[in-house]
Amino acid sequence: MSDTVVVGLDVGGTSTRATALSLDGVRLGTGRAGGGNPTSHGAERAAAELLAALRAALADIDPSRVRAGVIGLAGAGRLLADPQGRAAFDRAWADAGLRCPYAVHGDALVAYASGTATPDGTVLIAGTGAIAAQVRDLRLDRTADGHGWLLGDAGSGFWLGREAVRRLLADLDRADAPGDLARRVLADLTGATEVAARPRATAEAVVQSVTRRPPVELARLAPLVVAAARDGEPTGLALVAEAATLLAESVSRIRPLGGTDPVVLGGGLLTGDTPLAAAVRAELARRWPDAPLHSAGDGAAAAAWLAARDLPEVADPGALHALLVPADRG
Repeated sequence: MSDTVVVGLDVGGTSTRATALSLDGVRLGTGRAGGGNPTSHGAERAAAELLAALRAALADIDPSRVRAGVIGLAGAGRLLADPQGRAAFDRAWADAGLRCPYAVHGDALVAYASGTATPDGTVLIAGTGAIAAQVRDLRLDRTADGHGWLLGDAGSGFWLGREAVRRLLADLDRADAPGDLARRVLADLTGATEVAARPRATAEAVVQSVTRRPPVELARLAPLVVAAARDGEPTGLALVAEAATLLAESVSRIRPLGGTDPVVLGGGLLTGDTPLAAAVRAELARRWPDAPLHSAGDGAAAAAWLAARDLPEVADPGALHALLVPADRG
C-alpha cells in the first residue's frame, strides 16, 4: 500500500503549498510557491504557481505512483465554472507529470478536514475575511457570511481593522484624547501619535491614509487590536468580544442549537493563542456545550487525505486521517 502516493494542495492568495504522501503516512515531498488563487491572480499565473509547488513536492517521486489528488482553493466554484481556468489547471497538472484525476474543493472543506475526520460538522474561518460552513458527508452543505469586506466578513481581520479606525475617528470627533489602541492605529496610518490642535485635521489625515489603499488592507490593523486586547486595553477588549459574538452568530445561521458534531476553527485569527481565539471558543462552548472544538491544521495534508479516502485500498478513512494529517491543536 505504501507504493501509492496521493497529492494535496492548499492554494491561497499569498502562497501555494503542496505535499505528497504515501498511504502509510510518509511525507515524501513538499513544495511551496506564490499565491495561486485564480480569482485574485488570474488563472494562468495561478496555474504557474500550482505547477511550481507540484514540481517541488514531486522532485524525488515518480509521478506515475500518484493515484489521486485534491486542490483546496478559495473560490473553487468559480474555477470549476470557468473552462479556461480549469484548462490552465489541467495543463499544470499534466506538466507536472501527473496522469491521475484530481478534484477541486473549497478551502473551507479542506480547513475542516485538517481538523477532524468526522464527516459531519462545522467550520469557522476568520482571517482577512470570515466564513462559516456546515459540512455533511465531507461536502460543503450550507455557508454563512464570506460575503466580502463590503457586505460581510463580520468579525474578520478586516472588520477588526475597520472598527479600530472608526473608534479612532469617533474619539477625534469628540476631541477626546485617543486611548492606547487608537494611538497605535494613528501611528500606523499617519506615522505620528500626536493629535493636531484642530482634531478634524488629524481625522482627515486618517481618512486619506485609509482611502489611498485598497480597503481590504485594513485587515493589517487586526494584529494591533489583538495585541491591545492581550494587554487589557478597553477598546481592544471590546472589539474582540464583539468580533467573537459576530463570528458565533454566523455559525448560528447554519448550525442547529444543541448540535454535538465538531466545530473546526481555521484562519490566522482563530488558530493561534490569541484573545479572539479564546473568546470565540468560549462563545461557541456556551452555545454548543457538547460540541468538540478543534483547530485547523495542515491544509495540504488534509487535501491529500481527501484525495486518498475514496481509493479502493483505503478501508478505514478515519485511521488514514490519523496517519496523514498531523493532530490538531484543539
